[in-house]
Amino acid sequence: MDSAETQPVRPRATVATGTGRYADPWHPFPETSARIAAALSDDGWDVTIDDDVDHALAHLDGVDLLVVNAGDPWRHGDVELEHFADPAADAGLTAAIARGIGILAVHASLSTLRDHPAWREAIGGEWEPGRSWHPPIADAHVRVVDADHPVTDGMPGIDVFDERYSDLAIDDGAQVLAEHDVDGTAHAAVWVREQPTRAVVSSLGHDARAYDSPELVRLIQRAARWAAPV
Repeated sequence: MDSAETQPVRPRATVATGTGRYADPWHPFPETSARIAAALSDDGWDVTIDDDVDHALAHLDGVDLLVVNAGDPWRHGDVELEHFADPAADAGLTAAIARGIGILAVHASLSTLRDHPAWREAIGGEWEPGRSWHPPIADAHVRVVDADHPVTDGMPGIDVFDERYSDLAIDDGAQVLAEHDVDGTAHAAVWVREQPTRAVVSSLGHDARAYDSPELVRLIQRAARWAAPV
């Protein structure tokens, strides 16, 4: 028997990485996408990194998990950009969500894909300009508040060097799994949605230093397996 026939089929993940209008001056998206891809590959995924977000969204047939690690397409720094949705990308994302593709939204993806209503509905939250903010990047502890969910089962918390998004806009249907504290106020850091498809949102992952945290790597791996049970 051909040895290739005996190999288990690896689930497929696409990491849509911020470049072009999805890049920004603050986030090294190619670097962090490589770390995310390595974490998933180590956990048995066949991972493709696509540095053209619109191309990635238009080519999701056969993909089990969509990871989005990209920035705000409406601005580059303080410069306002044109608002538009690539038709093929919009159709591809909408169809993939309708069939139940798993979603993992990472850090700045809370302010990306603003031209695609299906994305905002799927992830159940966003960075809201004028409301959301973050303290200076630093060592932080993220508390698990739901240790019974499969993504965070048995995890006491995540110790990480990161930028902690605060005062995010989060929908009532989101189930918060982990929080961080700023001056005594708790802020959601990780949450999940099950409708219209399974989605995990991790507001963590500003740069490669965040992925030096073994707890964050494990969270990413668990999130992928839950979002796209294969």
